[in-house]
Amino acid sequence: MDLSSKQPRQPILDPVDRVTEVIFGLLMAMTFVGALSVATSGREEARTMLIAAFGCNLAWGLADAVMYLLRTWTERTRNRNLLWRLQTGASAEEGRALIADALPARMAAAAGPEGLEKLRQGLLDNSAEPLHARLGGDDVLAALGIFLLVVLATFPVVIPFLLIQETALAIRLSNLVAVAVLFAAGWLLARYSGATAWAGGALTAVVGTVLILAIIALGG
Repeated sequence: MDLSSKQPRQPILDPVDRVTEVIFGLLMAMTFVGALSVATSGREEARTMLIAAFGCNLAWGLADAVMYLLRTWTERTRNRNLLWRLQTGASAEEGRALIADALPARMAAAAGPEGLEKLRQGLLDNSAEPLHARLGGDDVLAALGIFLLVVLATFPVVIPFLLIQETALAIRLSNLVAVAVLFAAGWLLARYSGATAWAGGALTAVVGTVLILAIIALGG
């Protein structure tokens, strides 16, 4: 729980946020590429696809950035209200219950009553500084980073259409690039989590491909 604005700040976006936003943007762009027909699509159709894919990711990048700010504000407001309740009359037992509810269930169980009480006392002892829910410059930068990641994820799959005149070949290369990026994203997530990198990359590539096909089939 981030209960103090004076604590050392984490990187603007953690590795999971960065990689998953790239995956999200890539999936959105690939739904447009996947809708092209190798047999019948020409340059005009490809051009229309490029514009649509870029516009879609602009819109989703903006929406995702706004949702990030809303989520951040909500979490900080919840933390502020938790601290306020601890400071304004909650009994020790009620305070421990509030903290346990704010923690993941397994962490709360592992901490036990003694650990929760230490957390409660620590929060009370370090509550002199007011806790604000307002958003700051770093939050805006993080939202901008999310927007850019979603938008920039469009380019790896559209570059083949900019460099190659033959649409059918561009489609195949774009699909290969998408699978490679998905594999790389899964590799990075697996390494970050301590899992097997090769397995993580392969699983992400397979799941990502299935998601693309499902989105196209559902009309996305």
